Parts: sequence; structure tokens; C-alpha cells
Amino acid sequence: MRKEIRLAGFGGQGLILAGIVLAKAAVMYADLEAVQRQSYGTEARGGASRAEVIISDEPIDFPEVISGRNDILIAMGGAALTKYLKDVRPGGMVVYDPDLIPNVPEGVDAKFYPIRAAAIAEGVGRRIVANMVVVGALAELTGILPIDAVKKSVTSSVKKGTEELNLKAVEAGVAEARSLKSKQA
Repeated sequence: MRKEIRLAGFGGQGLILAGIVLAKAAVMYADLEAVQRQSYGTEARGGASRAEVIISDEPIDFPEVISGRNDILIAMGGAALTKYLKDVRPGGMVVYDPDLIPNVPEGVDAKFYPIRAAAIAEGVGRRIVANMVVVGALAELTGILPIDAVKKSVTSSVKKGTEELNLKAVEAGVAEARSLKSKQA
């Protein structure tokens, strides 16, 4: 099993932290291999932001998500979807927030999963935890990582005092993904 995941959006959305949480969950709590890379624009907030995570049950010999082999794209902005959709392998997965990306291209060989991460995060308490909503949804949709491993990683990765809020966001993402899966079944 090898899964290449790209999380893309803009600075301030917490996508780099989301990538760190996923990689840490794999390595520290699920006995898997993982690598994580990140890049972002020079702007503190609002510029392009990207995290890449590869999770595998075997050693990872090349630590970069390769164009055309990206299994999962999490897009939290229209520019990110436009820029990285071409890199998703045929039959891959795209998780996106339909409130931030109202129109997705048709005729693309990928499964699209609309997760209203920002709105769900606001319902949990703060929009800033939309990244953890997406992490929970991804774990539920893919089964790559056990939810308990994700929760342990969240608890050990987020700012002290915010653990409960972030865990609620993960659980809300899991619940949304379950609801989505049951509608699509």
C-alpha cells in the first residue's frame, strides 16, 4: 500500500499542519512509513500553500508526490484545484470544500467528495479547524489511517489548550464522510 496525498489551498488554512498530523499518525501511531513535504508562498496568509504526504506499508524510496500518480488531492481553494487536478491519477480521489470551490470540472476521471469543511468547522466552534475536519474526513473516506491514530496525532500536534476543539473537528469530519459514503452507496 502506497498513497500519495497532496493538500493544497492558501496560507492560513492549516494545511501544512494537516499534512504533519497525517504523517505523524502514520509513523508514530499506525506503524506505517511516511514522508511529508511542504511549501508556501512568501505571504504569511493568503498565498499558495501545499503539503504532500506519502503513506506506505513499505519503505519510501522517493519522497515526492509525482505528477499523474497523486492518489488523493485535498483542495481548499479553486486555484489549488485548477493547479493540481491534472496530477491526480485516473480513478483518484478529490476532497474539496464546495463552499470554497462551487464548480468542479466535469469529465475528470476521479471521485469527487464535497466536504463543507469551513462550515462544519464553524459549527464546531471555529473556522480555523477546517483543516482537522478534512483530516477526519480523509481518514474515514480512505481507511488509510485508523481514526484513533489520527486523534492521537492531533492531540500531540496542536497548540496546548486547543486539543478538544481540534478533536471535535476530526470527529465532525468523520461523521460528514460517513454521511457522504452512505448517500453514495
